[in-house]
Amino acid sequence: MKTKLTPFAKLLIVAGILAAIGFGGQYFWDKLRNNNAEAVTEDEDTEEDNPDKAEKGKNVIKIGVVTWGGYAGGQYFNEGFKASKKSRFFKEYGFQVQFQVLDDFDASRNAWKSGDIDLMWATVDAFTTEVNGLSEFEPRVIFQSDWSRGGDAVVVRRGINSVSDLKGKKIAYAQMTPSHTFLLWLLDAGGLKYSDITPVVVANAMDAAKVFKSGEVDAAVVWSPDDADCVASVAGSKVLQSTKGASHIIADVFVVKKDYLDKNRKDLENLLRGWFTGAAEINGSDESRKKAAKILTEGMGLDETFFYDAIGNVRLCTYGDNLNFYGLNTGYKGVTGEQIYNQMEKKYTAVGSITSPISNWRLIGDPSLLKPVSDMKEKTGQTAEGETTFSEVTEEVVQKEAISTKQVSINFPSGSYNLDENMKTIIDLQFLDIAKSFAAARIRIEGNTDNKGSREGNISISKKRAQAVADYLINEHGFDKNRIIIVGNGPDKPVADNSTDAGRAQNRRTDFKLVEN
Repeated sequence: MKTKLTPFAKLLIVAGILAAIGFGGQYFWDKLRNNNAEAVTEDEDTEEDNPDKAEKGKNVIKIGVVTWGGYAGGQYFNEGFKASKKSRFFKEYGFQVQFQVLDDFDASRNAWKSGDIDLMWATVDAFTTEVNGLSEFEPRVIFQSDWSRGGDAVVVRRGINSVSDLKGKKIAYAQMTPSHTFLLWLLDAGGLKYSDITPVVVANAMDAAKVFKSGEVDAAVVWSPDDADCVASVAGSKVLQSTKGASHIIADVFVVKKDYLDKNRKDLENLLRGWFTGAAEINGSDESRKKAAKILTEGMGLDETFFYDAIGNVRLCTYGDNLNFYGLNTGYKGVTGEQIYNQMEKKYTAVGSITSPISNWRLIGDPSLLKPVSDMKEKTGQTAEGETTFSEVTEEVVQKEAISTKQVSINFPSGSYNLDENMKTIIDLQFLDIAKSFAAARIRIEGNTDNKGSREGNISISKKRAQAVADYLINEHGFDKNRIIIVGNGPDKPVADNSTDAGRAQNRRTDFKLVEN
C-alpha cells in the first residue's frame, strides 16, 4: 500500500534537497577559492611581478633605501627586494616587506611624506639638517642598520699627505650628506676650519668622484668603490682617510612617523628580529655575505663583486650594536647616536646648514622596539661588535706619518706634568670626541715645550706630560694603552717665535695626531 505524503513531509523533503544543493555549492566554491589561493602562494612570480597586489594585501612594510651595502641584513632576510611569500619575514612572522630603491634624496623624502614608503633611510649625522622640516610627521629613529667602515673616503691629489695640506685646496662633496659630515670631522681632526678650504658643492658622491677624475678639484669625498677608481684614474692620487679609521661618524638608521610606529609595533618588532638575524648571519659567514651580494645585485643592479665589497665596507648592526647606539649598555664607552646627533647640530650650525635649534634627540631617537625584542640577546651573533685591537707600539709605529694633527693648549705649570681638572676638561672638549669617532686610528700624543732650560730636561718633561694625558685617556675613558703613542719633542718643534712670551706660550702645547693602525 502506498503511503501518501503529507504537505508538511513534502516541505521537509524540498528543504533537505535545497540544503544539500547549497552545501554542495559552498563546498565546491570553497574548494575553488582555496585552489586559487594555493596557486598564488605557490606561484611566487605572480605576486612579485605585480607589487601592487602585495601592497593591497595585509601587513606589507614598505622600506625606502639607496644603493648601499648597509641594508643587507634586511634584504637578505627578505630573500630579495620584492614583497614575497618566499621571504623569511612572511614565513616566520606573517607579514611581507618591499624595498624600494630611491637614490634621489628629494624623491625618497616625498615618498615617505606621502605614505608610499613606511620606513625611510637616513644617516643620523645628516638627519640633523632635515629634522625640523619633518616635524609635522613626528619622525622617530627606530633602529640603526650599520656603521660606515670604508664606505666613505677622501681622495686627494699628489702632494697632499695630511689634513693640514688641504688648506686652500678645492674639495668636492655633496652638501648636507654623510660626505659633508665626514669632511667636517676630518677638518676638525686636522685643526682646520671650513673657511680654510675652497668648497665645491656637487649633487652627490658620484659627481664628486667625476669632478676629481676630471681634474677640477684637489680632493673629493666619495663612496667606495669610487675611491679605488679615482686612485686608479688619477696618477699620484691616494685615499687620505676613510671611514675604516673614522669608524664611528656615519651611522645609517631608519625613520618612521610616530603614528605608524604606534599602529604597527608588533610587526616592527618582528622586522627588527629578522633584520638583526640577517645582519648576524652575514657578519658571521662568507657564504651568507656572498648570498647577500647576489640579492643586492638582483635588487639594485651593478655586479656582485661591487656589493660583496660594499658589504665589507660597513658594520651590519645587530641587537647588541643597537643597545650601544641608543646608550642602553651602561658599560659602553663608545659613540652613541645621541652624541653624533648633538655634535652634528653644532658642526652644521657653525657652517650655516642649520639655522635654528633642532628637536631634542630624546624626541627623535626612539629605542622602544628594543625592549620587546630582548630575546635576541641570546641569539647567535647578536652581541655588539668588539673594540678595535691594537698591537704593541713599535719604533715603526712611532715614526709612522700622521693623517692629521690637532693642537690643544694645555698649560702645565713650569716643571709640572700633573693634569688638573681644567686640563682634563680641555681634553674632553677639544679632542675626546675626535678620538672616539676615529676609533680605528692610533693616537700619537706629542708633548712640546718652549726653549727655556736645557734641551734634555725639556724633552724629559714633555714626554712625561704626554704620558699624563695618555694615562687620563686610558684610566678615565677606557682607551687601549696600545692605541696610544707617546712622544716628547721638547723644544724641537716650535710653531711660534720663542723670543716672545706669546710665542713661547704657543710652543708649550700638546699635539694629538691620528695615525693609521
